[in-house]
Order: sequence, then C-alpha cells, then structure tokens
Amino acid sequence: MASRSLALRLNQGIRAQRAIQSVKNNAATKPGLIRSLATPVHNGSSTESTTLTNGFTIASEHSPYAQTSTVGVWIDAGSRAETDKTNGTAHFLEHLAFKGTQKRSQSQLELEIENMGAHLNAYTSRENTVYYAKAFNNDVPATVDILADILQNSKLENSAIERERDVILREQEEVDKQLEEVVFDHLHATAFQGQPLGRTILGPKENIQSISRDDLTNYIKTNYTADRMVLVGAGGIPHAELVKLAEQYFGNLPAYNPNAQATAGNRGLTASSTPDFVGSEVRIRDDTLPTANIAIAVEGVSWKDDDYFTALVTQAIVGNWDRAMGNSPYLGSRLSTFIHENKLANSFMSFSTSYSDTGLWGIYLITDNLTRIDDLVHFTLREWSRLSFQVTEAETERAKSQLKASILLSLDGTTSVAEDIGRQIITTGRRLDPQEVERAVGQITEKDVQAFAQRRLWDRDIAISAVGRIEGLLDYARIRNDMSRNLS
Repeated sequence: MASRSLALRLNQGIRAQRAIQSVKNNAATKPGLIRSLATPVHNGSSTESTTLTNGFTIASEHSPYAQTSTVGVWIDAGSRAETDKTNGTAHFLEHLAFKGTQKRSQSQLELEIENMGAHLNAYTSRENTVYYAKAFNNDVPATVDILADILQNSKLENSAIERERDVILREQEEVDKQLEEVVFDHLHATAFQGQPLGRTILGPKENIQSISRDDLTNYIKTNYTADRMVLVGAGGIPHAELVKLAEQYFGNLPAYNPNAQATAGNRGLTASSTPDFVGSEVRIRDDTLPTANIAIAVEGVSWKDDDYFTALVTQAIVGNWDRAMGNSPYLGSRLSTFIHENKLANSFMSFSTSYSDTGLWGIYLITDNLTRIDDLVHFTLREWSRLSFQVTEAETERAKSQLKASILLSLDGTTSVAEDIGRQIITTGRRLDPQEVERAVGQITEKDVQAFAQRRLWDRDIAISAVGRIEGLLDYARIRNDMSRNLS
C-alpha cells in the first residue's frame, strides 16, 4: 500500500511538471495568449459617476459577472434637515413611501415587487434618507421606475397618514426599550443640545401626533431635489444603462430654488450651521434596570476630516470587549485586559461616529458592578490619556489590520457596496475604492495616533449620557478631570 501511494504521488508530480513545461512552451510560441501563473487577476471594477444637467448624480460600480443588482436613491436630508416642530417628518415619509402612488396602489406596488422576487426597503438617519431595491439585472429598469414613482408621486393620503401615526408610535415604544438606542439619542441631545443634530430620528411623540400633510409635502419640495439626490447602482447593471434610466425617470426632477422655496421648510446644512459640541451630561437613573449604561464622548471628526481614518484606528486601539465572548480574556486591547482582570464591566464598545461637519468619538460602557463604576470610568479615561504620550507600533498595527478587515469584509454583496458608494458620494462627493482605503489606513503610524489623541482627547470637554443604575457615577467635574493627568 505504501509503495502504491508513493508511486501515485510520483506520477502526479511528473504530470504536474509536464503541464508546467507545456505552459512555458505555449508562452514562448504564442506570447500574449496566456498569463503568468503568478499574475493577479483584476476585474477592473471602479466607481463611475455622472451628473445630469439638473444636478442629479448617478454613481455605480459594475460587476460583469453579478446576476443581481442593488439600485437606490440616497438623499442628502434626514432628521437634521427638520425644524423643532417638524422633527420626525423624514422618518414619517419613509413609512408612507410604500403606501401607494398616483400610478400604483399599495397592493399593485407590493405585487410588482413580489413578482420580480425583488427586495424593496428604506431607512432614515440624521443626515440621509435612503430608498433602495435589490433585483435581478433584467428587472433594474422596473425597480428604478418604482423608486422614481414613490419619490415623486406619493399620494400622501390623509387616511394613510393617520394609520401610520399609530405604527410609528408603536415603533417608538420598541426603540425606547433598546437601551443602547436610548443612551445614544441622549448623547446626541446633550452634545449638540438645542441644535438640529441633537434631535432624534423618529421625533418626539407630540410631533408624531401632529405632523400634517402640509409638513410632509413641504419637506419633499425643500429636500427631495435633484441636487441632493444620488442614484446608486452596484452589481450587474452597466453605468451607461443606469444613466439612461436616470435621464428617463429623474431628468425632470427640479433642482433647489431658494427663492421659490424660502418658506417651504428648513433647507438643512448651511455654512453657518456647523454644530457646536457642548461639554455636558444627561443622567436618567432607573434602579429597576439591572445595569448602568454609560456613553462618554468627545467631539469627533467629520467624513471629510483628514483625521477620519486616524480616528478609526485610535478607536480600534481602545477596542471592543464583551465578557460573554469565549475569547474575552485574550483580546489585544489593553483596556479589555484590565477590565477583564478586575471584573469592572459586562462589555464596552468604542465608537467613532462621523457626520458631514462634525462627529462623536467615545465609548459605551455596560456594567452590573455598581460599586465600581467610578473605577471603570477612571481607568477608561486613563487609557484615553495614555494615547497622548505612549502608543506602541504593535498595537497600532493590530488596530490597522482589524480596521482594514472590518471595512473591506463589510463590502460583501451588492447592497453593502451600494451603501458604501451612496454614503461617500453624498458626504464627500467621491468614493474611495477599497485599494485607496487600504492604502490610507496602511500609512497611519503610532505617531499619527498619538498626535490625534493630543489634539482630540487630551484635556477635552466630554459629553456623558447615562441610563440605569447609575448612583455610583460620580459628578461631571470628577470625570472631566480624568481627561488629562500630571506626567511629571
């Protein structure tokens, strides 16, 4: 048996050598017909962008071998483009979008989507509203037709508006049960208090009950304009075909007219509306909850900031940790090791949230060790201050590898690629392809991280949002003092 096995491996080796020799001979006699075995394959995918005369933008990445495509419209308007009295309008419109148009009833719309086997969805954020669909390549013209229809011809019937009030109120009740959502809403409210970015996406209950059809139509007239929209495609749809569809269905969409729409609503971002970060806190003590849930943040960076990727690397150095994870004792983050060894928390999550002109950089802590909350906060901020004067090459390289993996692995599928294209085109005007992202992250050094921490973390004001059993959370001045330390 052993001799037969050895003979089989020998024969396989001989055949492999003959195959390689044959490839070399063919290469010598027919140059250009084959490539070297070590040559990487690149399909040439890149993001193409076109802008119509009315300001409407089309951006796409064509993958010739994809059988499906994701197409969607990214709108540069969300809850931040609302007023105090109309806060919640953008989200309300998202709910009404699929309730029928002047061309299609709700049942017809649902039947069309079902017959194509497509997926139609929408979501609202503080700065964007997105409507998108995933379908087979042959059905892309039909999905673009549907997207254009619901964006330009929604009925907004009073009966549908009244029905959706109850739906949104129930959704709000469910969101209020998610402590992380509650904490982060309060964090925005205190960090950007009295400013549009501090408002919630769903809006307060009294607004949901009072938003009228006029509020909805005014929001559409003001914000659903050609210059604030991007039609995004990812997958098997060629860019030229998508441009033709955009010309057909969005070519007559009006651009923003400040004179005609001066009273229609809040246009949103202007040069003078950059929000001011306010060092402050909000505390909601609820001893019926099992844990203390605390978010602490400094002013972060915008999407366009030169420190954008450095902020993400610094965030990755601080890391994330959950004691329920099987590998929780062995993570590379110094903070995770210290908190695990001293049993200070249930979990923590560092974050770097960016907006068009500002951001929040911080950490979200959950603990049931209620007598050691001060220790948890103190040593967390001590780790922040360490980054201003001591960052190692090893932890920086680890963080960079984690960040590149997180960003690049997230671009798996046409929907995630479309999300990436839409967000970048709306916020920065161009998309960094994965190679550019990898290169930008790879160039960051420990000195860059240290300089970022000195500018953004050392002795900076903080915003605090705390919910739950937070009696052990000491006063703001005590916590603020931990943002620096005496190094002498």
